[in-house]
Amino acid sequence: MTARRAIDTLSRSMALTTRPPIRTRRFRRVEYEQLAELGFFQPGERLELVDGLLVVREPQGTPPATAVRLAVAALRRAFGAGWHVDSQLPVALDDDSEPEPDVAVVPGGPRDYLVAHPSRPVLVLEVAEASLEFDRGYKASLYARAGVADYWIVNLVERTLEIRRHPEPLDAAPCGWSYRTLDVLVPPAAVAPLAAPATRILVADLLP
Repeated sequence: MTARRAIDTLSRSMALTTRPPIRTRRFRRVEYEQLAELGFFQPGERLELVDGLLVVREPQGTPPATAVRLAVAALRRAFGAGWHVDSQLPVALDDDSEPEPDVAVVPGGPRDYLVAHPSRPVLVLEVAEASLEFDRGYKASLYARAGVADYWIVNLVERTLEIRRHPEPLDAAPCGWSYRTLDVLVPPAAVAPLAAPATRILVADLLP
């Protein structure tokens, strides 16, 4: 290699190593909603805004879809009048997040949310198979930061129900918050939602 070629090679190498890092842009919830209203996203495209990031939700197979239906039915029985159980609909958690949890329990009825999406669910449930680590990590931190007191994961991989409660700050968590307690239940155990303490839901009733 000639001296000139060596200098050129070194210059290109230095240019690559000193190039500024790639910048990314996070979305605010109001921007995300405006894009949806303008028809920016493809029809049927399953997206949710998680801490400013657009996350593509994976298509659901039969067992996860069945688990969502089972959870909706069980929670409707448990909560009764005065509560609304949503399935895969937007929740306006904060300025940077609008996830669409598999199931969310919110106060009131459908017409209470004509102007804005629900923002204070008393219970959020995710059905996890391929998304298990994301739901345990990023989603848990997100819901804890928003003050969701009762976060459940129907874990189809291990056929358990994971219950996270008592949100608290944690610097190491993805969104700076986590849950202090975690209970892992298997059939024939039962659990009472924090917002409906007089009821009992069988773990077996949530598993397909």
